[in-house]
Amino acid sequence: MNPQIVLVVISCYFLLLFLISWFTSRKVSADTFFTGDRQSPWFLVAFGMIGASLSGVTFISVPGEVGNSNFFYFQVVLGYTLGYFTIAKVLLPLYYRLNLVSIYSYLEDRFGFWSYKTGAFFFILSRTLGSSLRVFLVASVLQLILFDSLGIPFWVSVLITVGLIWLYTHRGGIKTVVWTDTLQTFFMLAAVVVCIVLIGNELNFEGVKDYFTAVSNDPRSKIFNWDWKAGTNFFKQFISGAFITIVMTGLDQDMMQKNLTCKNIGDAQKNMFWFTIILVFVNLLFLSLGVMLYLYSETNGISLPAKTDELFPMLATQHFSAFAGIVFVLGITAAAYSSADSTLTALTTSFCIDFLELERKYPAEKRVSIRKKVHLVFTFVMFLVILLFHWINDQSVINSVFIIAGYTYGPLLGLYSFGLFTKWQVQDRWVPYIAVAAPVLAYIISSNSEAWFWGYKFGFEVLILNGLLMFTGLFLLRKK
Repeated sequence: MNPQIVLVVISCYFLLLFLISWFTSRKVSADTFFTGDRQSPWFLVAFGMIGASLSGVTFISVPGEVGNSNFFYFQVVLGYTLGYFTIAKVLLPLYYRLNLVSIYSYLEDRFGFWSYKTGAFFFILSRTLGSSLRVFLVASVLQLILFDSLGIPFWVSVLITVGLIWLYTHRGGIKTVVWTDTLQTFFMLAAVVVCIVLIGNELNFEGVKDYFTAVSNDPRSKIFNWDWKAGTNFFKQFISGAFITIVMTGLDQDMMQKNLTCKNIGDAQKNMFWFTIILVFVNLLFLSLGVMLYLYSETNGISLPAKTDELFPMLATQHFSAFAGIVFVLGITAAAYSSADSTLTALTTSFCIDFLELERKYPAEKRVSIRKKVHLVFTFVMFLVILLFHWINDQSVINSVFIIAGYTYGPLLGLYSFGLFTKWQVQDRWVPYIAVAAPVLAYIISSNSEAWFWGYKFGFEVLILNGLLMFTGLFLLRKK
């Protein structure tokens, strides 16, 4: 691809984002950054959350992973529906009833100071690692198709990437993110549809029936795996999907902050309902794209790259038409920024509210200045973590994200489960120690499960084990 064309496309895209930022950040108050003044239309939130949920990981990793594990990932997606139902009926009513800005404030009311800080800390850790990993994936692709040809090193391109995010979110915060995520979701989904159609034209498909037949008849489109020992077993994947959704959406300040910008609980629940339906079909679309990519490669005798994450970028930039390449660049750029912009906003919100206690300890005239400094610091932290992943990553990013989630979100799952489903109090000062011990024990058990449990291999359900260990620790140290 011509680097100059790529640069022009990305520049125009960012001009559009900055235009949205300018409109949405006018007449903002000190609290707009955190709450969006609770005036976001629910349908915009629902559509924008698609992009934030999928990110560059889904855009690149999910289609490529089809070559390794068929459509087994869709078993996880089916589990999402149960998780989102739980969020809509259990967690959202709780958050709205307590009128929360940070969802981790609930833990202080329920258990105490140390439980509250533990929950907020594990969110910051989880989101910093997970979102940095997502941005790393997309930054690597942009480096390959644009910045290398311009002689710009990786660290500079990443600095530009996160710097642009900071620029268009530092004033409007979540109010800006709700609108920019809507735009970015549209570009990402449009890119997938266009790529599928263009591949179909190359393969001489004549109608929708040809696409459906080609995908459904391909052995890689197998959805269900009933082998109980395999990490991709249906029940493991389905249940894991439900719990992954509960922790990575329902117990995640990033995702819930968008829901809490809706006018009321009814709008927030409508948002969650429609978001769930759309997300299932969108993931199926990404998996179908994966089959199309492999069919295209086989038909044209193209050698597959060593890493499945590299398949889509390689085909789009080296073998597809120039138009398809431009569409891909737009899609991957939108995928990266729809996840990263809301993450920086949520991390800033959590740190300001949960650790600095901005609303309690500082007068209104100082809050904006402090919030801007925190926002800038987290931008730099994300920059450093992305560079770290650049040095060490050696596997499919979709798996890396869920592996990280299994260990860092487990303590949150245990804390909220204990708080919602029991009436016991805990010895609050011991909660941070339990929250560290649970992931360590989960890792030890998972690493030795095949030897200890007759060949059983843990997959994403290590999250459930982690949460159960946290719950058990809280139970053992409950107040009597």
